[in-house]
Amino acid sequence: MRFSLGIRKNRFLAATLLGASVLTSAGVVSALPAAAGASSTPGSESGAESVLLKGSTKASYFWDDSSGRAGDTGLPASGKPMQKGMIASPSWPLLTEGYVVYKGKKAKFFVGDRGPGVPSSSGVMIDLDAKTFADLTGGTFNSDTLGVDGNGGMGHIKVDYVITKWGNGVGKKNYPVPFSAGAWGRMDNNPATPPQVVNK
Repeated sequence: MRFSLGIRKNRFLAATLLGASVLTSAGVVSALPAAAGASSTPGSESGAESVLLKGSTKASYFWDDSSGRAGDTGLPASGKPMQKGMIASPSWPLLTEGYVVYKGKKAKFFVGDRGPGVPSSSGVMIDLDAKTFADLTGGTFNSDTLGVDGNGGMGHIKVDYVITKWGNGVGKKNYPVPFSAGAWGRMDNNPATPPQVVNK
């Protein structure tokens, strides 16, 4: 079968596709026009973030700057440097994205490290970065101790979490389980069924 368009149409189509390719490879996907009738997020007509999993858990905090001052053993497992917005998870795939909510305050995150270790066996399933923990609890990050000051001594808080994107590597794509379960080292090809959105 032979398929042909006029040369002017091909030139316009090629320019459009080249522009889309350049924007996509540069990470500027939001600048691309959406296809007619398509939404930017599965299951959403408004372009809101998709919700793949949500729940609640206890969260602690860490700041792993590779100095050894806070007991860390090197760079975070993802290879990315410690930064605000990085969390540690005992079971979710690295580079999973989402957000937590604490007393009405929302903070975006990505999974950049593994942990908490032993505390995850007691239900502490998220290690927030210390700067985000300070923001959420009204404290301040102490760059000397790598801890949080001025929040009344809080070291654990109960947070609601939402997963908006799963990482591609090994790890459990479902409710978190303790580090000792070893789910962080196994590929999960059966992610949690996203919660149903009820339109009122």
